[in-house]
Amino acid sequence: MEATGGNGLLAVLFDRDGTLVEDVPYNGDPAAVVAMPGAQQALAAVRGRGLLVGVVSNQSGIGRGLISTEQVLAVNARVEELLGPFDVWCFCPHVEQDGCGCRKPAPGLVLEAAALLGVPASRTAVVGDIGADMDAAAAAGARGVLVPTPVTLAEEVRRAPATAADLAGAVGLLLDGPLPVAVA
Repeated sequence: MEATGGNGLLAVLFDRDGTLVEDVPYNGDPAAVVAMPGAQQALAAVRGRGLLVGVVSNQSGIGRGLISTEQVLAVNARVEELLGPFDVWCFCPHVEQDGCGCRKPAPGLVLEAAALLGVPASRTAVVGDIGADMDAAAAAGARGVLVPTPVTLAEEVRRAPATAADLAGAVGLLLDGPLPVAVA
């Protein structure tokens, strides 16, 4: 019997900055990584159900020449030190003008992560703090839960397929509650 959350989920993908850790723009310094309140407990709940966990993150600082890939990897390693291991990490190094298929709101990161995990995107959920996270989930056929922060726009909250006040609430929806499939 395979492990699943509510609605047959097999994996939960999280945005990094502003969702799992405090948003430090173009952070290349592992010492600046601070976990969001409740992140460790939320991840423990997902892992405790046997679901796969991953991170999907835009890292345009690479494309802008502000940080290196090595710095992003060092920050990711620090996130794992604080929050435990992730089954997959996918990040987009491009700037918006590159027109790539991986930069959220495009579905590329979600589709790549699902493929690397060996699960259908339709049995995956994305938890993030902005509309681009929800749009990427919808475009990939995944479910989405928005956890608004002070930078989340009111329009993004209105358009979100589901919202939660915090990571614990988002995980609760995914593991136990009804959650609509996002529509692109």
